[in-house]
Amino acid sequence: MTPDTQQILAFLAVADAGSFSGAAQRLNLTQPAISKRVRGLEEVMGRALFDRIGRQVNLTEAGQALLPVARRIRRDLEDAHRAVSDLGGPVGGRLALVTSHHIGLHLLPGILRRYVRRHPAVEPDLAFMDSEDAFRAVERGEYELAIVTLPDHHPAELSVRTLWQDPLHIVVAPEHPLAAGAPPSPELLTHHRAILPAHHTVTRQRLERWLMAQNAGCGEVMEVNYLQTIHTLVGVGLGWSALPGPLCGPELTRLEFGTPPPFRRLGLARHRDRSPTRASLALEALLPESGADVSSNGNLD
Repeated sequence: MTPDTQQILAFLAVADAGSFSGAAQRLNLTQPAISKRVRGLEEVMGRALFDRIGRQVNLTEAGQALLPVARRIRRDLEDAHRAVSDLGGPVGGRLALVTSHHIGLHLLPGILRRYVRRHPAVEPDLAFMDSEDAFRAVERGEYELAIVTLPDHHPAELSVRTLWQDPLHIVVAPEHPLAAGAPPSPELLTHHRAILPAHHTVTRQRLERWLMAQNAGCGEVMEVNYLQTIHTLVGVGLGWSALPGPLCGPELTRLEFGTPPPFRRLGLARHRDRSPTRASLALEALLPESGADVSSNGNLD
C-alpha cells in the first residue's frame, strides 16, 4: 500500500498545528476525520508518526524523517495545481515540432514568425528530418506535431490534415536538350538522366505514378534526397527532375506536357492518443485551411 495525498496533508496539518484539533480547523474537517487519516498513514508506514501525551502531540523519529518528504509532496501538488490553473493565462510551454527541410525553409518561416510574436512564452523544440522519418517520430511519440509530405496511407494512430496541395513541375536547365524546340512528350523523359529523391519517398512515388499514367518512366536515376540540392544539380545541367513551385525559379525551364502535373499533399500529423498542448493548438490556428494552394504559403509577415 502507498499513502494517499489526503493522509499526507492531514499529517502535515497536525505537524504544523501541533494538535489534531488545530489540524481539523485548518482543513475544515472534524477531528475524528483527521485522526482516521493519520492512523491510516501510520498503518501504511508501519510506524507511529506522533507521540500523543495528554493534549500534547509531538513527532516521533519516523515522523521527523517523513516531514521533509511530505512537505516536498505538498509543494509538488501545489505546483501541479498552479500549472493547470495557469492554463487560463498566456500560451506557454514546449512546442515539439518536426518538419522537413523544404517545408521548414519555404513554407513555415512566416507562420513561425507570427507565432513567436504572439506567443513569446512558448519554447519551440524544432527538428528537421525527412518527411518519412518525421512521420514515424510522431508515431513513436517523440514529437507532438509533424508538418511534412503526407503519405497516401497513414497509421490509424495518427490524425492528419492536408494544409497545402503542392504541384511538382518537371524542370531542366535552359541548355538541356529537352528545353529546346517543341514541348516534349513524357516518354522522352525516360531517355534522359533524372535527379530524384530516394524510391521510398512519397515525392518519388507520386512522380512515378504520374509517369506511369503518361506511359512513361524513369531511365537512369541519380538519387538525392534534399530538394535544394536537386535544384542545384538540375541547374547545372546534370538531368531533369520534379520540383515544387518555390524551387522553380527563372534559372530553370519548366516542361509543359498538356496534362496536370504530379502533386504532393503537405500537411499536419499528430498522435490521436496524445492530448494536444495549448502551444500546438495555437500553432494550428495559424496554419492554412485544408488543401490550400502551396502558393498561399503563409510566408508573409
